[in-house]
Amino acid sequence: MIKRRNMKSLLTVLFLLAIQLISAQEEEIVYADGVFGFEENKPQKIFTDQARLRLDPNVNAQILDSLKTNQQVLILKKDEAVLKLGERRANWYKISCQKGDKTVEGYIWGGNLCVGYRNKNGYDFLFGLSKTETRKNKQSGENYQQNIASIKLVEGNTLVDEVFFDTGRGEELSYGTFNVESNHKLQNVELTLKAMVSGEACGIASYDQYVLFKDKKLITLPQLTNVGDADVYYHGEKFIFPNDKGGISNAFIFKMEEMEKDDHDKEKKKRSSKTYLWNGNSYRLK
Repeated sequence: MIKRRNMKSLLTVLFLLAIQLISAQEEEIVYADGVFGFEENKPQKIFTDQARLRLDPNVNAQILDSLKTNQQVLILKKDEAVLKLGERRANWYKISCQKGDKTVEGYIWGGNLCVGYRNKNGYDFLFGLSKTETRKNKQSGENYQQNIASIKLVEGNTLVDEVFFDTGRGEELSYGTFNVESNHKLQNVELTLKAMVSGEACGIASYDQYVLFKDKKLITLPQLTNVGDADVYYHGEKFIFPNDKGGISNAFIFKMEEMEKDDHDKEKKKRSSKTYLWNGNSYRLK
């Protein structure tokens, strides 16, 4: 009788352990996208309008305030909690900011912060990830999740213009950059913005998005994709602007180059190019 009871107890314990193991395996481990990694004691800006400032680092915590786009904040501390919304994954951050004559503190989700921001000629340019859209693959018919990024043009507290474009997901969001470049000698263009997201491993794509700024308007150029796998394969895309070597007036040239090694380690290359004409207001394929 004692042996049977001991055996029954042992089986019960083993069963419970098995259930816990299965449950643990079914739980998704969420890692933050690297583009939402912000340094402590550094200033940042709010990207999403009416971003919730909460008492604790979770979506059910008390709302302390709502912060507007372009509000400057100070990153105090990164919390270990990670929230996934669509295909955006980010830590919570404890921040402080000035609201009138008061300093307020609380937690904000990192996905509501700018990936990058710049100020030029009296305007603020903000780059971030706006949302995730469900798309359907035309070939397979299956749905997939696509991250949508945007660049905002802000004057003071007023949103003047905003453009949207597809961007990476998962490992393709290991890091991002956002820079202001010259007008590249394009007629009537005041300056050029370049947003980039990229992975850190072989075979992970990077995406370059150029945006022209003129007359308080933002104009997106075709997106560039670059990816490579050591010295076995690469696909590279770039623009040749009028101020670049080989550039032509009032146009930008798209160039693509691919290389792949066959089973005998012989390189096979493919190149293509096309020219976009710029009339001072818009562009068209030549």
